[in-house]
Amino acid sequence: MSNKPLVFERTLDTPVSAVWEAITDKNKMKHWYFDLKEFKPQKGFEFSFMVEKDNKQYIHLCKITEVITGKKLSYTWKYQNEPGDSEVTWELFPEGDKTKLKLTHTGIHTFAEAKDPAFDVSNFNEGWTYILGTSLPGFLAKEKVSG
Repeated sequence: MSNKPLVFERTLDTPVSAVWEAITDKNKMKHWYFDLKEFKPQKGFEFSFMVEKDNKQYIHLCKITEVITGKKLSYTWKYQNEPGDSEVTWELFPEGDKTKLKLTHTGIHTFAEAKDPAFDVSNFNEGWTYILGTSLPGFLAKEKVSG
C-alpha cells in the first residue's frame, strides 16, 4: 500500500464562514458527516464515532491537533483495537463568495497491518469522494436556501 496521502480539492458555492460552521458544529455535522456526541474545534479535544460496515463496528478515535479558526482543522484518526494512525486536515480558502476546500488524509497506509479490507485506500477514497462531492455540498445548498 502506498504511503501517499489522499488529497481532495473542491470549490463550494458557499462562503468560508458557512463551510467552517459545517465542519465544526456537531449539530450541523450530523446532517452530512457523522453524528458525533461531542465536538469542539479546540486543540487537544478528543471525539469518537462508530461506523458499521459488513456487520462489523469500527470505532473511530480522533484528537484535534490544530485549529486556525475559519482556515484549518486537523485531527488524528485511528480505530479502536486496530493498528495504524492517520491524520485528516481540512483547509479553507476564500474565493469571493465561494470556498476552496482542500482535504488531506495522511497515514492511511498504516492501517494495512490490520489486514482488514475495510481499511483499503479505495474505501477511504470512495468515502471522502462521497462526503466532499455529494454530502457536504448538498447540506450547504439546503442551509443556503433555508438560512
